[in-house]
Amino acid sequence: MNNNNSTLPADAHVLVRDPANGPLLTPLTPGEVLSLGRAPGNTIVLHDERASRNHAEIRMNDDGKWSIHDLESRNGTTVGDNEITAEHTLIDGDMIQIGSITILFSEGTPPSLDEVSESDTDGTGITGEMSAEIAEWHSTIRYRRNRSRLLDDIRESAKTAPKVGQAAAELCRLAFTLGRATEVPSAANRALESAMLGSNASKGMVLLPRPEAIHEERITVTDLFGVAAVPSDLNLDDIPTNLVEAALATNEAILAGPETVGNQPQAITIVAPIRVNGQPTGAIYLSSEPSGDEKSPDDLEFVIAVCDAIGQVYTNLEARKTLSTRLATAASENKLLKERLIEKTQMVGDSPALATIATQIERVASTKATVLVRGESGAGKELVAQAIHDGSDRKSGPFVCLNCAALSETLLESELFGHEKGAFTGATDKKAGKFELADNGTLFLDEIGEMSPTIQAKFLRVLEGHAFERVGGSTRLKVDVRVVAATNRHLEDAVASGGFRRDLYFRLRVVEIAVPPLRKRQEDIKPLVDHFVNIFSRETGRKIDGFSPAAITAMQEYHWPGNIRELRNCIERAVVLSSSSIVDVTDLALSTLAVPGDTGRMDSIPKEFSPETLAVVEKRHILATLECTGGNKTKAAKLLGIERSTLDRKFARWSKAE
Repeated sequence: MNNNNSTLPADAHVLVRDPANGPLLTPLTPGEVLSLGRAPGNTIVLHDERASRNHAEIRMNDDGKWSIHDLESRNGTTVGDNEITAEHTLIDGDMIQIGSITILFSEGTPPSLDEVSESDTDGTGITGEMSAEIAEWHSTIRYRRNRSRLLDDIRESAKTAPKVGQAAAELCRLAFTLGRATEVPSAANRALESAMLGSNASKGMVLLPRPEAIHEERITVTDLFGVAAVPSDLNLDDIPTNLVEAALATNEAILAGPETVGNQPQAITIVAPIRVNGQPTGAIYLSSEPSGDEKSPDDLEFVIAVCDAIGQVYTNLEARKTLSTRLATAASENKLLKERLIEKTQMVGDSPALATIATQIERVASTKATVLVRGESGAGKELVAQAIHDGSDRKSGPFVCLNCAALSETLLESELFGHEKGAFTGATDKKAGKFELADNGTLFLDEIGEMSPTIQAKFLRVLEGHAFERVGGSTRLKVDVRVVAATNRHLEDAVASGGFRRDLYFRLRVVEIAVPPLRKRQEDIKPLVDHFVNIFSRETGRKIDGFSPAAITAMQEYHWPGNIRELRNCIERAVVLSSSSIVDVTDLALSTLAVPGDTGRMDSIPKEFSPETLAVVEKRHILATLECTGGNKTKAAKLLGIERSTLDRKFARWSKAE
């Protein structure tokens, strides 16, 4: 050291404020190096995870001034507001920052430790006055840690920590064991075993929250219970709950002791938080008898690593339990929905006609044949289609329905084949059609006779296995769909008049199933009534004991122009409005509508009657209605109960035929 032209150095000292250990006043001696770091061999041991094992040194330079050297630490050293990277000369009042630890460099006579202590905190991170018992425990705290770096810097640690290899091996064994854990208690016992083995503890306990406290914002000792303990009779009252509370409050692991009572060293205690999403949810408590095996920060880090492992397993198992509960609930709801769907879609009845239909369905379901279902509106054509789908090898695929009479030609094409974005006004997004949605399933097309000739041509190509394009698109799509069509119209007349394609008619009518109206199978009325009563009684909560004999007779003699749909609505209305548990005939509100095809009384038929086709009668009736409305097609269509577009198609067809 060059002391030429230099004066004796002024007295200097550093005041270290470590949240884990409180204030430490250390004088600086010329010619000696003051080392700072996590390693136990340093002059001042820093209890902060951001400090390196050998972090920095303070020594006198050749100019006789004190300087600090950062030893290429991982997180750096700050003096004032500047992070230093090499030697930095210190001046009186400089504040050095390493992690959460502050080091004040001062020149002159150092103050007394009592003066320093009065201006410092106890370093626990817990505000408020401490009891004598807690103060006694805190006075024995030697190390604190926020997280474990045991496996992060294992190569560096292995050089100076001989136990690191054993600890890493135990953590690996623990990880594999916990990965197979299926319940929290067994995982907690295994984690406690590893923690006690790694820290050479004689007793310990794993504390986790009670079920009712899981959603608390801040967990306290009173919210915890012992999931695993060694010895097994160890209770929460037998451990230092003040240290557990301190670990939960600060989210730090604590190593305390040994406490001396009557010149006899007592137990060394480790308490570490078990964290979920970074927040303390439980804790591990360990107690070791005093021995020659000195505890170090590495012991604390090992226990933290065990805590992190059990915390992750606890999170996973709780999530699995929640998921299992939700899956069980969903399965139960799904089963209930399926039962209700089957209940609503099952075919009910004892008539020979229904038995014949069931036989036809059974035979055709296992094939790929296209089916045409014919019958009046409300007779149950969709139920037949659903039964065909459920009995086929496509039952796990989608069952898609579309009513062709409910849409105009443009919308029907879009619904069937889909459209691209911007294909027409209002097409703001790309849309998949019913054919795409029914891929590997069944497509049920109701009122197939209302399909326009243009759509019929495109529909026929898809039926024959050709690819198709969305409206406004160029990508060709090919699907595997079984088609079941239904109609209440006489398609043969439509074919004869040119309203329905002959080739499409034969393509659809591979297998034909005729569903007779309800009035022609009176044996099914009573079973259907009982079926609907059970459904609506359960849905409404009304208790219906049955129907009066007059009500039963009235329903059996009624002609049911609306078929099963009308019967269902009739029973629902009776269950809702009946003032008694016995439904009477007055509660039925049966209509006076004629059945489809009725023309009135037989004696009203003119004596000079000349038979005509339905197409001719229809045309004459439409023209008469149009004449009554003064040629207003919109009003005429409304009176006829059809769409304006349907009326236009009929006129176009008649003009072409002429």
